[in-house]
Amino acid sequence: MVKNAGLTTRGPRNLLRQIREALAGGYGAGGASGVAVAGAQQRLDMVVGIIARSMVAEVCSIYLRRGSGELELFATEGLNPAAVHNTRLRPGEGLVGEVARLARPISLSNAQEHPNFSYRPETGEDPFNAFLGAPLLRGGRAIGVLVVQNRAARVYDEDELEDIQNIAMVLSETVASGGLLADAELRDVELSPHRPERLSGQKFSEGLAVGRAVLHEAPVPPEKLLADDPALEEVRLQDGLSALKSSIDLLLEGGQAKLGGTPYEVLETYRMFADDRGWNRSLEEAVRSGLTAEAAVDRARNEHRARFASARDPYIRERLHDFEDLANRLLRVLMGDNPGERQLPDDAILVARNLGPADLLEYPRSKLKGLLLEEGSPAGHAAIVARALQIPCVGRLTGLRDRLSEGDPVIVDGETGEAFLRPRQDMLVALQSRMEVREQQRAEFDQLRDTPAITLDGTRIMVLTNAGLAVDLENLDMTGAEGIGLFRTEFQFMVADELPKLTAQTALYKLVLDAAGNRPVTFRTLDIGGDKILPYLEPEREENPAMGRRAIRLGLDRPALLRMQLRALLSAAAGRELRVMFPMIATVEEFRRAREMVDREMEWARRRGRTLPRLTRVGAMIECPSLLWHLDALLPLTDFVSIGTNDLMQYMFAADRTNPRVADRYDPLSPPALRALLEIREKCTDTNTPVSICGELAGKPLEAFALIALGFDRLSAPASGVGPVKRMILSTDLKAARRGMEPLLASSASSVRGELESLARKLNLAI
Repeated sequence: MVKNAGLTTRGPRNLLRQIREALAGGYGAGGASGVAVAGAQQRLDMVVGIIARSMVAEVCSIYLRRGSGELELFATEGLNPAAVHNTRLRPGEGLVGEVARLARPISLSNAQEHPNFSYRPETGEDPFNAFLGAPLLRGGRAIGVLVVQNRAARVYDEDELEDIQNIAMVLSETVASGGLLADAELRDVELSPHRPERLSGQKFSEGLAVGRAVLHEAPVPPEKLLADDPALEEVRLQDGLSALKSSIDLLLEGGQAKLGGTPYEVLETYRMFADDRGWNRSLEEAVRSGLTAEAAVDRARNEHRARFASARDPYIRERLHDFEDLANRLLRVLMGDNPGERQLPDDAILVARNLGPADLLEYPRSKLKGLLLEEGSPAGHAAIVARALQIPCVGRLTGLRDRLSEGDPVIVDGETGEAFLRPRQDMLVALQSRMEVREQQRAEFDQLRDTPAITLDGTRIMVLTNAGLAVDLENLDMTGAEGIGLFRTEFQFMVADELPKLTAQTALYKLVLDAAGNRPVTFRTLDIGGDKILPYLEPEREENPAMGRRAIRLGLDRPALLRMQLRALLSAAAGRELRVMFPMIATVEEFRRAREMVDREMEWARRRGRTLPRLTRVGAMIECPSLLWHLDALLPLTDFVSIGTNDLMQYMFAADRTNPRVADRYDPLSPPALRALLEIREKCTDTNTPVSICGELAGKPLEAFALIALGFDRLSAPASGVGPVKRMILSTDLKAARRGMEPLLASSASSVRGELESLARKLNLAI
């Protein structure tokens, strides 16, 4: 198809320049006066005419999003003028609504055949077949849609698609400036920035903090969008990319000593994204089309942000955010703000939509008291680094930044996963009391660090900790845990951009064993699949991922992956004891096949003269209820078992523990759950099979009290739970606890939590 003559003659930069000149003028911000609004409307009418002529389009229309979410026709060339400000489309309605929903362009040669086509007779658009629409993106959200149409069923080429996206970007800047809609109309909800509020989110890093909000602002949109000298802009872009990569390299040089292990690998992965060919190419093409280097980066940032918002997979969302974060850093470089340590007040609570690991490390740790995020995930890069630096962090706080102003007092509650904005004085007093109690408890737990966990009547309980990051190894000495009852090996895979090599896996496992010394370590093989998607393992969309091809199922289906991990574990444990267990065993045959793979790898190493572990113990995680009725066949094949209460409970009660609508429908302190645990413990006792608990129950004092009353003497808790659980054990009369537990097992109630709390008070337990 021949490119339209008008645009070819004048060139895309001239078109953009004409649009900017048409939009320029002395209207007041927010469109407060009628005269100003009329002036803005006239300029918008001029713009649609310019675009229609330049792109040889018979129709050009601009739709803008109102506060209600509806898309209103604001200007048109070619449709019925009477439809302007009268035609409104509901969210998602018609092709215009589809462009806004997807936040990406749509090109159709015959629009009326599309299932989303919506005919609005007042517009008079029925003769037009060809349709090209692009979203006006601001902050990753479509605040409007630009559309061109033609009668002929034509196909718009790639140059025209590029042109309309650049035009949409220019228009979005004007809309966002308040020249066409008042600020309140551009926001989804009008919110008071003054009253106290409590937001519930998700705890990413434990702890309590209070301070003043510091907004982690992305760079402001560039004022100059059009390049005077495209060749010079290419040079500026390349220089900026080089400076960006150098700044991350400097962080890497200092990051090994500061972070170590997995958090450091996060930075390495982040650095790889800066070299991504697709991202670099998109920036170069945007500059060559006539944009300044800043405008090219801003466009890429908005496009990635829109993709981020629509991605369903949490791993993909995290990767897309890395690109947006890189774009923000590159914009600062281009605008002369060289990366380095940023200034903060002494009591800063950093507030961001999301945050990259490099940005977080640029803030001075001594002044950064807490972190609040609108988005993110516990396995995201910001959360991993926050835990490594022991910064309290709460994420998934919807609408957070709209509710805050710079300097607002803020509380970060990493214990409950909440944020308190502009808290009342009584809330600050209560928080201060909690922080003092926390400090007192920390001092008490420190004193108990080297004290064995022995009940009042002389029963020794082994308290271990769960881990998954290199930084978690410090918790062994800090908490006094007697070993690692569960090391989650998948974290190394989740933060990597490619499958970790055998040498990298071996090095991590050796580091863990070295840190543990003579203390036992139980490695859980890869628990991936389901919602833990790795891009280099060809992810498959499943209707019910929690019960799909994950954990040992994926390992048995992909034996090379599991055998590589087993080989790394055997190599790392040369001359020492190796404890390895397989997750989500649902049948005895699955465990038999997995154990045979261990035997084959040991034989492979033996034939090659490799040093084998001094002792190899192989266990199974009991997470699937099916094993409750097949323990007599399973236990003789195992060296030990560990109960994963998190999954076992959600499968028993058919309630997804990550779904807030159903997660509270059951209580693990209920008779059926406690009886199931008791049955497992009794079968293990009968067969002399060591058994431990490694789910969240083991880290909560009341729940741990119930577990030891059932006869469990090996608990693996999160690091934060080791101290509280050990203190509870030291105050427990175990014989009295077992007597008190017996009648509760026969209860018909849905929960015996209240009865257990009464029993704990009666026995004067330290809970």
